[in-house]
Amino acid sequence: MRRGLGRGLGSLIPGAPGYEEAIGPVGEIDVSSLVPNPFQPRREIGGPEFDELVASVRRHGVLQPIVVRRAATGYEIVAGERRWRAARAAGITTMPAVVRELSDQEMLELALIENLRREDLDPIERATAYRRLASDFGMTQEQISEAVGSSRPAIGNALRLLELPGEIQTAISSGRITEGHGRALLALPAPGIMLETWKLIEERSLSVRETEEIVRSRLRSVSRETSHRRARKLNPELIDLGAQLGAKYSTSVSIVPIGKKGTIQFSYYSEADLERLIELLMQ
Repeated sequence: MRRGLGRGLGSLIPGAPGYEEAIGPVGEIDVSSLVPNPFQPRREIGGPEFDELVASVRRHGVLQPIVVRRAATGYEIVAGERRWRAARAAGITTMPAVVRELSDQEMLELALIENLRREDLDPIERATAYRRLASDFGMTQEQISEAVGSSRPAIGNALRLLELPGEIQTAISSGRITEGHGRALLALPAPGIMLETWKLIEERSLSVRETEEIVRSRLRSVSRETSHRRARKLNPELIDLGAQLGAKYSTSVSIVPIGKKGTIQFSYYSEADLERLIELLMQ
């Protein structure tokens, strides 16, 4: 299989070296005859920057041609969907375009790379596009790396984000937590613990570093509980009570029996967290 689009890809991306010379003849195409790229990795197009683009198009027109390919009826947009949507919003009826013959794989690669060049994709959109290159076109991580100009470890780390529960992926997409938070949560052993920790991150606006410390603490706690469970077949009622206490005090709580005695362990993750727990317990 061909390893990506190679140097020819740059000639299709606005702003890339050789773009102006390589796009070929430009013509005017009816805006109404265009349909979106079916392989567009972006799920949403909007926001203040888009509003500014609409205002610019309304004032100056579409200055940079889009790239399209022929479809059964009309044309599919290869690169430039934001400009097309802005033209529609601005009431423009025709816009400059160049027609290219491209395969589905080239359509997906180009849509992905054009957005990556502009940093338009959120981490989950980027990971989903990588997965589509792998699943739909059989590309390896090395081939994806070459096609999009990113390192193979970066591709692998991005794909791992798709292993997170859907709620956490949504939080990353919306910017409520970062990709770094997501990578830290991936170290936890179960979706339930990931979700519990994610809620804590949002409630307390924890940094990535603080999240990593919580994850390490919870991994130690899970390891201790597993050891005690194996050794003593820990009472399910104590496990449930520990979970109830954890929910009440927004932290990790373990009830560890030692013979007829035992300990109740409350975890804290910063000095402020310790002060919060002490105040609650003293009440």
